[in-house]
Amino acid sequence: GHLRAMQRHTIEVFADYHQLLLVDEEMVYSGLIPKWTKDTLRDRLVSDEGTVWIGTARNMTVPITVEIHEHEPVSEFRQWDHVAECSVGVRSGTIIVGGLADMPPEALRLVVEPSVYRVRVLYGALDSLSEDGLDGEDHYQIQLWKNDNVVAPTVLKQYA
Repeated sequence: GHLRAMQRHTIEVFADYHQLLLVDEEMVYSGLIPKWTKDTLRDRLVSDEGTVWIGTARNMTVPITVEIHEHEPVSEFRQWDHVAECSVGVRSGTIIVGGLADMPPEALRLVVEPSVYRVRVLYGALDSLSEDGLDGEDHYQIQLWKNDNVVAPTVLKQYA
């Protein structure tokens, strides 16, 4: 049967500078700068030492759903424009998800078992933006599950 998420949260996040942040609480103020390059911008994902940056279509408030699963979820990629995965180590047992502007206390805090997690990001309706780039239906889903096998950011479905 379909594995339901153990935790599921839907939040609205201000994607300042076209990015969202998923970070081990321990690393929040570590001052890491995301390594956005031509390639990582195309991947829409950068990871570094307990921190994941997710590139968004708009630098406005966007809806995000965050799911924590016991095992790798079966994802249907057809409805998504872009899908990418990476790993994140969570030593503190708390994952924080938010925009750069609303790092704690406003950000979503997820209490998890300290471990290495696989992060799958699904990006929807990326081509729905208005000409000025301010309006759109773009939305994002982040799926997390424990997986010790550390991977660099990998695109599973590339947005043209």
